[in-house]
Amino acid sequence: MIRPGTRAPLPAKKPANAPRQPKRRLPQIDQRIAALAAAGAVAAVVFGAIQIFGDPSAAGPRGVLELAPGNADASAPHISFADATDPAAEVGDMPIYNLDELPQTGQYGEVDSNGQLRVAVVETPEAAASRQAVPPLPRAPFAGMTERGPSGLLPIIAANGRTSLQAYARPFTPEQGKPMVAIVIGGLGFNASATTQAIDELPPEVTLSFVPYTQNLQSWIDRARARGHEVMLELPMEPFDPDADDTGPQTLLASASSQQNITRLEQLLSRGAGYFGVTNYQGARFATSSQAASPVVQQLRRRGLSFISSGIGQRTALSVEAGRANLPNTAADRIIDARREADAIDDQLLNLEALALQNQSAIGAGFAYPVTMEQVGRWARDVESRGYQLAPASAVLNARAARR
Repeated sequence: MIRPGTRAPLPAKKPANAPRQPKRRLPQIDQRIAALAAAGAVAAVVFGAIQIFGDPSAAGPRGVLELAPGNADASAPHISFADATDPAAEVGDMPIYNLDELPQTGQYGEVDSNGQLRVAVVETPEAAASRQAVPPLPRAPFAGMTERGPSGLLPIIAANGRTSLQAYARPFTPEQGKPMVAIVIGGLGFNASATTQAIDELPPEVTLSFVPYTQNLQSWIDRARARGHEVMLELPMEPFDPDADDTGPQTLLASASSQQNITRLEQLLSRGAGYFGVTNYQGARFATSSQAASPVVQQLRRRGLSFISSGIGQRTALSVEAGRANLPNTAADRIIDARREADAIDDQLLNLEALALQNQSAIGAGFAYPVTMEQVGRWARDVESRGYQLAPASAVLNARAARR
């Protein structure tokens, strides 16, 4: 997507407000050794402590380790608490948070100064109620839908013909006669607080788009899918003014050779699994080059993905080449937060409704600004009462393809 207004660049390094990467990692811990207990509320956040190991009066925690999701693959390695706190232990790829950096939901282990570990659940009552009501999407990747590439796992079309678009899109059954409106919220992954807000507070029908440079990207994707959100991956593409818009080291360039762009594309796609398609991050210049776009969209088609463009125009060389390659693709109709003001965003959401009424569907794209997510959340609460369907972006893409 094209982020409106003044944008923070996409650096290759981790920003200051993102979760800090540990030197040691913790795979799934056998949670049979932890029993649930309750704790008090701090502001809107409720900390529920699960059994304390050792003396609870011991010195305070020296760090907080995020535990692997409870539905992790049964073959995932397990580790004892003692090994988890051993500096020499070889453990998994989970982030360490300071106590003041905890997201609002999730399971965490507090490592005390004496090496003991406490497991805690952190979530608001609203998040807990919503979580219970929303069926999770299955954890990715699915068997037979990846292959090993130079930089990691890459999506492929399964032997039975199943594509990532089919496998990882949120299931949705359209209601006859009701226009569909989809919202894609992008720029996720860099800011832990904003990403948590999007995952936990936006309706599951809202599609979430992640920056590929995100640390621990797969754990964020897993978390989003566990809350029912389908996911897209943002591909950094060359803008007209690269000095003003830093798109990072793996940017797809209009001037690069096809092999250079394919190599970068594979590096980007291997950052995580479970996305049904990709979208552009910037890309106004790249989108004008048929020569640069053609091999990229052909590769996306070969890997069973889809493409939803945002902020670069409805009819570009990129979209033309996507059509020629039979890559499932469409474009967002509006950037809803070009002006970061509540009233302006509300107006754009109403414009989407009008477009959907005329064309049977509409897609709006926005960035993970707090005001954007607040207004989208409010709008979504009663959009269906006005005769519209809040739909995942994949459902609108498929509906448009069926009408062609």
